[in-house]
Amino acid sequence: MTRSRKPVVAGWFTQDPAEGGGFRLLGTRCRGCGAVFFPREDHACRNPACDGAEGDLEEVPLSRRGRVWSYTDARYRPPAPYVSDPARPWEPYALVAVELTAERMIVLGQAAPGTGVADLAVGMEVELVPGVLHEDAEHTWTTWHWRPVGGGG
Repeated sequence: MTRSRKPVVAGWFTQDPAEGGGFRLLGTRCRGCGAVFFPREDHACRNPACDGAEGDLEEVPLSRRGRVWSYTDARYRPPAPYVSDPARPWEPYALVAVELTAERMIVLGQAAPGTGVADLAVGMEVELVPGVLHEDAEHTWTTWHWRPVGGGG
């Protein structure tokens, strides 16, 4: 049986890397002040200095590359809704905070599989890649990862 691909959170990233523009995180931009939001905002601008009208937001693809702003490793098993098998030993993974210069924001995500904290450094360039968070009998739950440019890990 073939599993269907489902995003962990609908509307946060393109589902198909082959789509025009490739795999991208999706944010929203206020037409009034130009502020960009991720996670996306679909109702009203969150910028307190903006006079934009409700619903004055447009979907925008975010940069595919950024620079490591900070990083750490997750050495504990997160609580639900994070999916993990309690019968299997916990395997730590790296978390990366990435600065997207054009959007003037920091986006958090897991490092690509095989990339640990020893492979990361503040200021290094990373790229967005599609990832898999979990698979069950019916679905492959997709997400995003950050991978050092040049392969890393």
